[in-house]
Amino acid sequence: MAMTPEELSLAIDGALNAAIDAGELTLADGETAPAVRVERPKNRDHGDWATNVALQISKKVGKNPREVAQVLATRISELDGIASVDIAGPGFLNIVLDAAAAGELAVTILDQGSTFGRSDVLAGKTINLEFVSANPTGPIHLGGTRWAAVGDSLARILEAQGANVVREYYFNDHGNQIDRFAKSLLARAKGEAAPEDGYGGEYITDIANRVLASHPDALSAEDPQEVFRSVGVELMFEEIKQSLHEFRVDFDVYFHENSLFEDGKVDELLEKLKESENLYFKDGAWWLKSTDFGDDKDRVVIKSDGNAAYIAGDIAYFQDKTKRAENPADLAIYMLGADHHGYVARLKAAAAALGDDPDMVEVMIGQMVNLVKDGKPVRMSKRAGTVVTMEDLVEIVGVDAARYSLTRYSVDSNIDIDLDLLTKQSNENPVFYVQYAHARTCGLARNAELAGVTTDSYDVAQLSTEADSALLAALGQFAGAVKESADFREPHRVARYLETLAGAYHRWYGVSPVAPKGEEEITDLHRARLLLNNATRQVLANGLGLLGVSAPEKM
Repeated sequence: MAMTPEELSLAIDGALNAAIDAGELTLADGETAPAVRVERPKNRDHGDWATNVALQISKKVGKNPREVAQVLATRISELDGIASVDIAGPGFLNIVLDAAAAGELAVTILDQGSTFGRSDVLAGKTINLEFVSANPTGPIHLGGTRWAAVGDSLARILEAQGANVVREYYFNDHGNQIDRFAKSLLARAKGEAAPEDGYGGEYITDIANRVLASHPDALSAEDPQEVFRSVGVELMFEEIKQSLHEFRVDFDVYFHENSLFEDGKVDELLEKLKESENLYFKDGAWWLKSTDFGDDKDRVVIKSDGNAAYIAGDIAYFQDKTKRAENPADLAIYMLGADHHGYVARLKAAAAALGDDPDMVEVMIGQMVNLVKDGKPVRMSKRAGTVVTMEDLVEIVGVDAARYSLTRYSVDSNIDIDLDLLTKQSNENPVFYVQYAHARTCGLARNAELAGVTTDSYDVAQLSTEADSALLAALGQFAGAVKESADFREPHRVARYLETLAGAYHRWYGVSPVAPKGEEEITDLHRARLLLNNATRQVLANGLGLLGVSAPEKM
């Protein structure tokens, strides 16, 4: 039998229940058996897999953990594919698979192909994932680029767990920043200096010229600023969408903030909220009881002049996400910048104010990104002036290296992207290291084909070397890495997993010839190794696909 971690967990779970049914272990009244989970021991000398289920259940059955472990060890050792079971320490079970069972994993991977590592644990759940949402007042800067890479990778990973993911871009076209953008375009078109609080950079000249090209009479219009506002914002946003598309990021929904106010949704919602217990009237204004949900102070929703405060739009927007006719969200994940910590409690309060579960809201806060070249920070953009943009990064290192390097770190950490490292064709460069492993699997398969090695028949029991076992062990952890990445909203776990797998493969490659040498005959060992090589190629491709990074066949 094949022995993926999931299958081994189920087999041990069966052994545990059989021991309970046979009266070898007796659960106390009201107690239930824990779910069995296996993991790789840190020290491979301790076996292929380990489980602490004996420690978890010992109190429930009123026995010493080692006594429980002995009962389970006897039953597990009788399962097909188990070579040995040892009891370690207070009651850990260390399990060694026989070579054939371990090798069957390669067959399973190739049978499942691009679906290997996927599951349906989130099937039936719609997740609204809002990310990037950069203001349409300039090109996407590095912070937004990080969210583009991480957000799209997270969407792919959640989809791999069965979720219906709606990628959403919140288009902020309502407020002072748009006015400043329009004034900057108008000033540039007139040949005047930008307003003191306006935007600079060559892109302003470019957009202003394009507005004049499409509307030659813009400067003599009744309201020139409005022309530059409406046309300029549209042109800027089309540029943003194109940049994202070239970065392999496309959105299902582009939500215009302005629509909340134009459609009267905000006013309608405010009247409704006045009747709820979550708002109260004080000092001429209406306040949301956001402190009830962890905020440091209550927030004004309707100002004393009767106008809506900014948070009113947030509440209306959450309501739209969860009540819209198509793909209403069961969970709304917001990916926000480092300066938005205060929004966590506010958005949860907004959900609660509408009568929804605050846990329907999750907020991820991303930290800063710095580019470094020659050991020094890179701060200037060719086009945007004082900020470095997505286009700048992609132009220097390419889409693959940009996406991979931005995704391989926890979003909680500030990161320095070393441009010199990312342009190196060496093992020091993590994206090269992983992509080269994939290219190597393809090259090895081509050479094997030329030598006449096929996988028409094979004997996976031949995969018995230390390098074989280490590579199979790494392959067996893929599904768990994907699940943890989804559970913890941490795509960097997939990237780090791929680096571990690439390392195991590179080491295996050096000591595991697949093609026969000289007049040597083709054997079952050659065929089994080709099978293992091809399984590794599949998992590397699957993992890189989850990060939106290409899997080259040659490098």
